[in-house]
Amino acid sequence: MAAEINKQFPNLSKENFEKFCHALVDRPQDPRVRRNRVEGKNFLDVADVMISTFTGIEALKVTEEILRDIGCSEDADELGKHPPAVSNPAYHPAAHKEHFVDKHRNELIQRVSVVGPILDKLLMEKVINHEVYAEIHSKSTNQAKIRAVYDGPLRAARACKDIFYIILKDLEPYLIRDLEGN
Repeated sequence: MAAEINKQFPNLSKENFEKFCHALVDRPQDPRVRRNRVEGKNFLDVADVMISTFTGIEALKVTEEILRDIGCSEDADELGKHPPAVSNPAYHPAAHKEHFVDKHRNELIQRVSVVGPILDKLLMEKVINHEVYAEIHSKSTNQAKIRAVYDGPLRAARACKDIFYIILKDLEPYLIRDLEGN
């Protein structure tokens, strides 16, 4: 994912790259990027910030949107021509089907018991950032924590749900087998 974004930034003039960074921090939508994370940084650093902030495919969408907003439509078109590799689950032909974690939302909220390690892995996989991790971890019950995962990072993209599912298969194998059997 970062490779796709990285390819685009070197094509920008210094002036357009600065416009891009200003537009990125001025975005009114959440999640927001703080100015100190991009100010004075090179294009590789900014790409890393975007991946860690927006998680996966959403970073490409935001990049394309900002490029269009700053008048770099040709660069946005070029980025749109080269989507991530087909191996990305978000581009799988079955992507239109209801995802396992959506189908079993209520059961997962009620029955997941190892929330701490799940949050650790979501952080490690860059599905969530440190701020979101702390916010979710501060919830008082496991149900509230898993509900917060659904209300936040799992809304971002199907790829986030795929990662969540893989983590659940690893950390809650009996629960997943039980739900897959239903």
